[in-house]
Amino acid sequence: MTRFFVLGNGNILVGLDGFNRIRDFYYPYVGQENHVNGNKHKIGIWIDGKFSWLDSGEWRLKRAYKKDTLVSEFRATHKHLQVELRMSDAVHHKKNLFLREVIVRNLSNEKRTARIFFNQHFHISEANIGDTVYFSPQLNAIINYKGKRYFLISGLCEGKGFSEYACGVADFAGLEGTYVDAEDGKLSKNPIEHGTVDSTIGFECELEPRGAQRVEYWIAVGQKFREVKELHEFVMENGLTNLIKETEVHWRKWVNKERLFFCNLGKQIAELFKRSVLIVRAHTDNRGAIIAASDSDMLYFKKDSYAYMWPRDGALVARSLDRVGHHTMTRRFFEFCARVASEDGYLLHKYRPDCSFGSSWHPWIVGNKPILPIQEDETALLLDAIWKHYSRYKDKEFAREMYESFVKKAADFMCKFREKKTGLPKPTYDLWEEKLGVHTFTCATVYAGLQAASKLAKEFGKASASARYKKVAEEVRRATIKHLYSPEDKVFVKGLVCNLSEGMKLKLDKTTDASTFYGLFEYKLLPLSDARLTRTIELAKHKLHCHSAVGGLSRYENDAYYRKRSDSVGNPWFISSLWLAEYYIAKANSAEELKPAEQIFEWVARYALETGVLSEQIDPDTGEPLSVAPLTWSHAGFVIAVVKYLEKLESLGMCKIK
Repeated sequence: MTRFFVLGNGNILVGLDGFNRIRDFYYPYVGQENHVNGNKHKIGIWIDGKFSWLDSGEWRLKRAYKKDTLVSEFRATHKHLQVELRMSDAVHHKKNLFLREVIVRNLSNEKRTARIFFNQHFHISEANIGDTVYFSPQLNAIINYKGKRYFLISGLCEGKGFSEYACGVADFAGLEGTYVDAEDGKLSKNPIEHGTVDSTIGFECELEPRGAQRVEYWIAVGQKFREVKELHEFVMENGLTNLIKETEVHWRKWVNKERLFFCNLGKQIAELFKRSVLIVRAHTDNRGAIIAASDSDMLYFKKDSYAYMWPRDGALVARSLDRVGHHTMTRRFFEFCARVASEDGYLLHKYRPDCSFGSSWHPWIVGNKPILPIQEDETALLLDAIWKHYSRYKDKEFAREMYESFVKKAADFMCKFREKKTGLPKPTYDLWEEKLGVHTFTCATVYAGLQAASKLAKEFGKASASARYKKVAEEVRRATIKHLYSPEDKVFVKGLVCNLSEGMKLKLDKTTDASTFYGLFEYKLLPLSDARLTRTIELAKHKLHCHSAVGGLSRYENDAYYRKRSDSVGNPWFISSLWLAEYYIAKANSAEELKPAEQIFEWVARYALETGVLSEQIDPDTGEPLSVAPLTWSHAGFVIAVVKYLEKLESLGMCKIK
């Protein structure tokens, strides 16, 4: 299920589904290790001898974030039980704590006793082998541990600890877990279990007619028992409600670091912009990695997820952080990339947040021919992002460090990694990670990356290197125009794809792909006025538009990934639709010419979840999210496009944005 909420602090990332169940709990890195891995931490209530789980379908649910924060607001109302639950969840902005406040409200005119139950189903370190869970009477807490990973679960109801608990076996020998035991309103109080385990705790609330009581629930995580014990004591001393409030204050200050005036865009767009920045932050590890997504439901697709740092995604996300003033985080990302880059200067497919190499499907040999299993645009886009970062912040010392540690060797690699006959880059995989060949988008990014390296070299007095990078960049540009423009069709093609049946021979790939037009104009391989660019964009608009109730732009023709309809071009993607918005913005010279971009912003907001989460793609008929949600790239794309729009308004003298 889609994650309606993501909460984090750079060490922890917690994902909650539409029933407010914890489904992902990453620690000690954002994106590594997921100690829940899609299991469901269920929430239920027993009242008047009846029991209901929040995922039963019996509740009316309402979801939102508190404005400008990474604090959730969730309301569940049960008409027949006459009870309402209001929850606020947060990950403390500094401490490794998940915090939940629940207001249990009696909607009847009778005095009643209710018990609210929380189930915990951890797979510590991503495996359900060798875990231990036990009740600590000294702390009135549940301790769940394995090796150097400790989880402490506790709470209070109006100052009193939980009265019900059970530790048990889950997912083994036909045993579902201790949550089943809660359905009669009582738990077994089994004090310990090991192996594949879960636990459930329950709080008793005495509810006056139309009255309410507060339940406080927390999970502390650390590498030692002492750490989680100290965090538990920290909550007890400071108060959970106070900790949630100070977390709210922190995020409001953080997201408004650079105050933007959104001119005519309206409240909905402004709020989605800030929500996007916050969701990007939640997916950024404090040590530099920016992961693509945290939604572990992808595990059911091929036992893998998007919880990796793709250098391309990260470079584009870093641009969005730079544009809202969070340059410290961007620098950590660039330093991360410098650490993981190969000695030859290129970056591999993807990485784990601890700097180890991630899983990959790119082979090292194709048709008996050894190849380099990379997507060259991932290396090139980093150089472009580093230059743009330097242009904005003018931190010469940092830029010099990056030039010496990464930019120089990456640019030298790109200069050498070319076909002698054509001058084009050698074949690598495209940005969609599917086709091996020479792609227009990749060529455009190599051109931009080498131009960036040339400018940085010039800044630091490296005249010879600067001239060489500029010369090769121009050669790549000319080769791209010569070999990837089709005079017959009068447009640029996707690229030259390797034909494996003919010994890796390159053949023209005429697939209409949104990345083709985006690469050409965004990385300035062609001027906006160039008729060849205009025709390429018009063809993409015609062929990639989703002719359905939802609309939007698919990423390329006949995209089969999560495809819902065989008669459609593919599903609409937020990023490809936003690329078109960026083109409209770049070309606009009046308010009228900006209207198509505004319409795309409104379309994005319309198909965001009620919490502001943007998925990777959406169902062409219903607009429901498909694939992962949230996708960090979708949110960064929205931020970048909106900032470009505001900057264009300012350049036209129509609005002052700061």
